[in-house]
Amino acid sequence: MKTLRLRPGKERSLLRHHPWVFDGAIERGGADAGETVRVESHEGRFLAWAAASPQSKIRARAWSFDEAQRIDPAFFAQRLTQAIAARRRWAIDSDAMRLVHGESDGLPGLVVDRYGDTLVAQFLACGVERWKNVLADALLQATGCQRLYERSDTSARGLEGLAPAAGWLRGQGETALVLREHHWQLGLDIASGHKTGFYLDQRDSRILFARTVRRLGVQRVLNCYCYSGGFSVAALDGGATQVLSIDSSGPALEQARANVARNGFAEARTTFMDADVNASLRQFIDSGQRFDAIVLDPPKFAASVSQVERAARAYKDLNRLALKLLVPGGLLFTYSCSGSISADLFHKIVASAALEAGVDGYISQRLEGAPDHPVSLCFPEAAYLKGLLVVTQGIA
Repeated sequence: MKTLRLRPGKERSLLRHHPWVFDGAIERGGADAGETVRVESHEGRFLAWAAASPQSKIRARAWSFDEAQRIDPAFFAQRLTQAIAARRRWAIDSDAMRLVHGESDGLPGLVVDRYGDTLVAQFLACGVERWKNVLADALLQATGCQRLYERSDTSARGLEGLAPAAGWLRGQGETALVLREHHWQLGLDIASGHKTGFYLDQRDSRILFARTVRRLGVQRVLNCYCYSGGFSVAALDGGATQVLSIDSSGPALEQARANVARNGFAEARTTFMDADVNASLRQFIDSGQRFDAIVLDPPKFAASVSQVERAARAYKDLNRLALKLLVPGGLLFTYSCSGSISADLFHKIVASAALEAGVDGYISQRLEGAPDHPVSLCFPEAAYLKGLLVVTQGIA
């Protein structure tokens, strides 16, 4: 077994069971991509079994902190069984859910979502790439599903020195699917949609939005970065009379329009705009439009720590514009999916945006990903999605 020996004092994170070993922590040693290595302290003490990633800044990702553990097919089958069993405890009101959430489930670099009888997986690190076939067979065995589609086509693969990969790993068939979420039917395409085809992490926020719209009698809703229209369907289900949905993707808007029709809502209650969100918000301000509720669910603005400052400015400007468009007592459901933007920083960004907009308000609720996207106590980086429900109080 190959060994990675750490520099003095660099074992602290592994002793806290954080799974990442960065290149600067390693004194000597190496291995092939995905190969299992023994990670030792400078003094030779065992710390973890890990998967090597020789081209990544994260040079190794820990599989286990138990020296007696064997990293073999039985290990992966057990981890998958544990992850799937954990989801059953939450009684998720959907036939679509995340089954494996990477490091939080002890499988660094692996993401698996289930849509009915179809699995979609992302193999985003060298370790899970090396064990891909074992994991694919174990997933079908553990779930009883017959089909597994791969969506390993994200930029994270490049950081690992891995080429993009997409297509059927097991089984075949149509990639256009319809999932059930709460009492809604929502269409997606696992081959061309974002991530694995859908944003399952916002499941709880969508039903909260529908219930809030209904409880407060919200009439005019603006859904920015609407993608396939999940929040738009929620708004209509909550009783909103007018829902304006904006996205810069024509195919996403077509899917959103189809989802509205699929759930039986009148087309007259909806408007779809293929446009830039920021430019549209400025136009609405200039024309004097106002909304009772606005959803801001933008794509990731910061892919790394080096981009945080620029992303903070973008989030601030976006929220400032939206707050200007809300009526007194209006609702802002605002989110960041940038892992490098902490919940505390996001709060400060939105507060600064409100100050510049001349709008007072309060946080009614802090929002986060659905429970099938768990955050390990030892891996806080898994808390990438954070949000705020802000209620405006008029002009400050």
